[in-house]
Amino acid sequence: MTTSKVLVVDDDFDIREAIVDLLLDDGFEAISAKDGRDGLSELRTYPAVGVIVLDLSMPMMDGEAFRAEQLSDPALASIPVILLSAEENLPQLAAKLGASAALCKPVQPAALLRAVRACN
Repeated sequence: MTTSKVLVVDDDFDIREAIVDLLLDDGFEAISAKDGRDGLSELRTYPAVGVIVLDLSMPMMDGEAFRAEQLSDPALASIPVILLSAEENLPQLAAKLGASAALCKPVQPAALLRAVRACN
């Protein structure tokens, strides 16, 4: 059982809440954000986040813009990111963005939990 804090950034409320519930059920502390801007605000408010689960396609600030901002902030740059997306070129995007893992939507719960555990 782990107590690492995970930030879930996804604009789809149902997906975001399902992931948060999955993480909570597995013993993680989880917080969520509806887009990249909200996610950065959460990171700056709750600096003990150990892993970020990040959707790529979001309004306001997408996952790529979020990741650029995260990497430009020395206090946030080292937090591992797990990308979630239905993008066809997800492996290339993950490499470009320096993600720790990349999972296709719809994500399998067991695969997501494995990826989060591997980042701890």
